[in-house]
Amino acid sequence: MTQQVPSTEPELTGVRNFRDVGGLPTVDGRRVRPGVLFRSGHLAHATEQDAEFLASLGLHTVFDFRNAADQKLEGPDVELPGVRNVNLPLTDPAHGADFWMMVREGDLDQLHGLLGDGKAAARMVSSYRAIVKERTGEHSHVLHALAEDSVPALMHCAAGKDRAGVSIAVTLLAVGVERDAIVADYLESNAKHRRYKVRRSGGGDSAYSPEVMDLLSPLFDARLEYLTAAFESIEETWGDVDTYLEQGLRLAPQTRERLRERLVG
Repeated sequence: MTQQVPSTEPELTGVRNFRDVGGLPTVDGRRVRPGVLFRSGHLAHATEQDAEFLASLGLHTVFDFRNAADQKLEGPDVELPGVRNVNLPLTDPAHGADFWMMVREGDLDQLHGLLGDGKAAARMVSSYRAIVKERTGEHSHVLHALAEDSVPALMHCAAGKDRAGVSIAVTLLAVGVERDAIVADYLESNAKHRRYKVRRSGGGDSAYSPEVMDLLSPLFDARLEYLTAAFESIEETWGDVDTYLEQGLRLAPQTRERLRERLVG
């Protein structure tokens, strides 16, 4: 009987959408090493037990892709002993602050104007494209840091789905993970226990009506069309992944090879 590898996906109480991306297959028949690259939602509400588990991973760096508005809303990440916290906002500091305030207030007419008739999904597609095209400096920083010394690493944003999702996808593309495996990992964010808990403003009865939830669902779904838009943005702008990595992210072949050595077994 083969020995089971201990699970690194515990029941975390205050951290959503945590997982190890180890085990994903590469195009050359290898796999991402377990225990070197993790992803999650924000760590601001981590309980003491959550923090103990996270500290046990031996993390070198936590990459936090939230902007100032997110951090004001949720709070700073829990401090983990000996772990470097790097904040690299992948959206502008005030981007969407008014929008999210309206989301949390949950007025049906206002939300329908903002999100109805496909507007919510279109907003997400546009956001994924922008993160790829406009945040090359941040993604370059992450990949160079990982190649240099920053593993094991955890990447997160607020929900661990969009900004972290694109950053994880870019990292996995760089080390040659199969495209289908990248997509499958991304879509895991749809599991009920992983999904971000959006809270209404004002306390009291914090539940949204079904009509409001229908309008909001595209914002909180991980949809194939969103990640596909990010991949298409790479191909439309740079032609292919290799050119994107070399010219867009300034990733020299030797740095990319060092990255593979760190992340792939």
